[in-house]
Amino acid sequence: MNKTDKASISVRKILCICLILIFIMGIGVMATNTKLTNVKIILSNSYEMTVLTSKTKVADILEQNHITILEDEVVIPDMNSEITANRTIKISKIDNQEQEIAEKEETITTEQILESYVSVVEKIVVEQVEIPYETITKEATGEGIKQNKVVQNGINGIKEITYKVRYQNDIEIEKAEISAKIIKEPVNKIVEVRTMQVTSRGGERIATTNPALTASTKLAKKVEGITPIVKNFNTSAYCSCSKCCGKTNGITASGSKATSWYTIAAGKGYKLGTVIYIPAFANKPNGGWFVVQDRGGAISNSKIDVYMGSHSEALQFGRKTLECYVYEF
Repeated sequence: MNKTDKASISVRKILCICLILIFIMGIGVMATNTKLTNVKIILSNSYEMTVLTSKTKVADILEQNHITILEDEVVIPDMNSEITANRTIKISKIDNQEQEIAEKEETITTEQILESYVSVVEKIVVEQVEIPYETITKEATGEGIKQNKVVQNGINGIKEITYKVRYQNDIEIEKAEISAKIIKEPVNKIVEVRTMQVTSRGGERIATTNPALTASTKLAKKVEGITPIVKNFNTSAYCSCSKCCGKTNGITASGSKATSWYTIAAGKGYKLGTVIYIPAFANKPNGGWFVVQDRGGAISNSKIDVYMGSHSEALQFGRKTLECYVYEF
C-alpha cells in the first residue's frame, strides 16, 4: 500500500469520526430542548401513577400511557386542556345527572356566553326628600273653656341625599347612601291650648271634641283651632229653582254662586262665612262640612237650609232635626 492509499484511508476515518460526533451532539441538543415533566395520574379506582413525559396536552399524556377514558368517567382538567401547574390528572366516575350537566356545559357556545353577560352601571344620584314637621302643644293659663289655637303653622323641611346606585339592565339592584345634608330646616307647628270665655245660648253646648282636628278637608283645616258650639237645627233643603228661591240664578246673599254640598242658608244670628259641620252628611262628597253663604225669609237662628243640586233631591230630603257643629269666627 503506497502513501496515497494510506492518506485516503486516514481522511475517511476522520470524516466518519466527525459525522459520529455531529450525530451525538444533535441528539444531545434535541434532548436538551425537550422538557420532560413528571405528571401524576390518579385513576378512577384511586390508583396513582407518576409518568415522565414531554407532552403537555392531557389527551396526549393519557394516550402516551395507554389510558382510555370510559363513558362514565370524567377527566380533570378536560382532555383538551394543557397540563396544570400542579401536574396532576384526575380520572373519576360521574353519575348520570353529572354527566348530563357536563354534556350541557360542553354545548354552550361563545355566543351564548356573551348573550348572558350583563353589564352593571353605577351612577351617583341626588334626591331631595321632605323632613316632616313636628306638632308642639303649649298649655296656656287661665280660666274658662279650653280651646286649641294654631299659633304657628308647620312647614316641612328639605333634606338632600346623595346615593350610589347600581343598575343592571336599567333595573336598580343596589342603592347606598353616601351623604346627606339639610337644605331647609322644618318649622314646627305650634298649637296653643288656651282659655276662652264662652256664653252659651239656648239649646247650645260647648263641644267636648273638635271634629276639625281629625278631618282632612280645606274647611276643617281652616277651623281646626276653634272650639265649636254644638246645636240641633231644624234642617231642610233647597235648590236654585224659582219655587225654592223665587229666582233661578243661584246667587247667594254672600254674592257667590250656590254650590251643592257646600252652601247653607242660616239665620242672621250666624255670620256669612260661618263653618258648620253636620255629622249626618259625613259620607257625602264634602265630608259633612258647609259654609253659611245664604239667607232666607223662613230661616231663623234655629233653622238651616242645605243647598242641593236639584228640586227633586231637596224634596226627597224633606225636613229633619240634625246635630251640627258651628264654628264662628
